[in-house]
Amino acid sequence: MPVKEEKSTPQGRAVHLTLQGKGGVGKSFVSAVLAQYFLDSGKTTVTCLDTDPVNQTFVNYKALNAEHVKLLEGAQINERNFDALMERLLSEDGVFIVDNGSSSFVPLSNYLIENDAFRMLREAGREVVIHTIVTGGQALLDTLSGFKSLTEQTGAGNVVVWLNEYFGPIEYEGKCFDEMRVYKENSQKVRGIVRIAKRNQDTFGRDVELMASKKLTFSEALSGPEFTIMSKQRIKTVQRDLFSQLAGLAF
Repeated sequence: MPVKEEKSTPQGRAVHLTLQGKGGVGKSFVSAVLAQYFLDSGKTTVTCLDTDPVNQTFVNYKALNAEHVKLLEGAQINERNFDALMERLLSEDGVFIVDNGSSSFVPLSNYLIENDAFRMLREAGREVVIHTIVTGGQALLDTLSGFKSLTEQTGAGNVVVWLNEYFGPIEYEGKCFDEMRVYKENSQKVRGIVRIAKRNQDTFGRDVELMASKKLTFSEALSGPEFTIMSKQRIKTVQRDLFSQLAGLAF
C-alpha cells in the first residue's frame, strides 16, 4: 500500500501507540514487533511502556526492558500519572512504544482527545503513529469498530492497521479489508497496512505462538535452545516479512 506523505519530523523522535478496544487480538505482540524493529535499526534509543492496567503482557518481554506505567485509578485516568507520561514523551528523545490495554482504551482515548495530546506531541516535533489491530474470526466486527473509533478521533493520516489473520480470514460479506466501507470512508487516515499472514498452523503457527507465549524476542528465539533449526528458519521468515513491511512505511 502506498505511504501517504506527511510533514517530516526529526528521525528518532516518535511516539507509537498500540490501541484497540478489543482484548486478546495481539496488541502486545504488535508492540513487541515494533520495538524490535526499531532496536534492530540501531539508529535511535527505544523506550517501551506498558500502560495496561490489568494484563501487563508487554513488560514480560524482559529483553525489551518495558516499564509499567499506571494510568488508571479504577475506571478513571490518573491525571498526575498521565501528565508525567506526557512530560516524558514531550521532553525525551528516542522512539517510544506505548502498549495500552483494552480496559483503558476508552478512558485513555477520551483523555488524549480532551487534552489535545496528539497536537501537543506533533508541535513538539514528535511523530505520532497509532497502531491498531483488525483480526479475523469472532473479533472481526469488534476490531473494525475499534478501527473506526480511532480514525474518527485523529485528524492526520497516522494510523497503521495490522491485519492479524491468526484467528481467520479478514473478510466480511465477501469483502476484504480494503474493500470494506469502514476502510474506504477512513482510508485518508491510514498511513499503511501491515499484514500478519495466516500460515501453516502446525508449523509457523506453533512456532510463533510458542515464541509469543514465552515472551521471547526474535533474536532470543533464533539464538536460544528452545527451537529447532527448521523452527528458527520459520521464525526468521516471519521476522523478515514483518520488518520488510514496516520498512515500507518509512518511519
